[in-house]
Amino acid sequence: MPDVLPGVLLPGAAVFVGALVQGAVGFGMNLIAAPLLTLVDPNLVPVPLLVIALAHALLTVVREHRDIDWRGVGFVTVGRLPGTALGVLAVALLPQRPFAAIVGVAVLVCVALSVVSWTPRSTPRALLVAGLASGTLGTASSIGGPPLALLYQHESGPRIRATLAMCFGLGSSVSLLALGIAGQLHTDHAVTVLWLLPFLVAGFALSGPTRRFLHSGERMRVAVLTVAGASALALLVRSGVG
Repeated sequence: MPDVLPGVLLPGAAVFVGALVQGAVGFGMNLIAAPLLTLVDPNLVPVPLLVIALAHALLTVVREHRDIDWRGVGFVTVGRLPGTALGVLAVALLPQRPFAAIVGVAVLVCVALSVVSWTPRSTPRALLVAGLASGTLGTASSIGGPPLALLYQHESGPRIRATLAMCFGLGSSVSLLALGIAGQLHTDHAVTVLWLLPFLVAGFALSGPTRRFLHSGERMRVAVLTVAGASALALLVRSGVG
């Protein structure tokens, strides 16, 4: 019983809160779940968390599929492919702490500009750049949601959640396929996912009332900027800044 709290309840609570936040805002699962899962058991990342993220994306797509921006998903996916390669290079070549600090500062600058005057538009070029940034940051730091969310911040809540979920679902699928080819998928991962799934479903279900509150554009924008800012601060803390 003493091992139940750190071994099951803590990871489950992290997944529950992450699913609740991402179900309401559209991103934030990795911000909340990845650090704690890594701390409790490094084997919980990346495979089990990727499967959980894929399951969450599928649930969101089923719930809000009518609001997916398919054009945006296409451009973002094209941008994510080279972005993933850049993320791998960043991990291999760059010191992690300075890299995390640079990314955190960049996201904070974007948040600040958004509060003051910046009104991003989802043009093809902007979508490609956001996909590139998301693929790079997601691979290198496990936090790839802010670039996409900041680009879509002036859209409605359902539009943001559905579009980001589709992008995350495709990204998680590609990552799992690559890990499978590399022989990194094991039966132990399936067992881990099975006991994490109830926490995921519970958090996703409770996100329903919150997402209705965040349906309007302005409320959703405040939530997006808040979670993006928290992501940036988490990266800065991880890098040892401050």
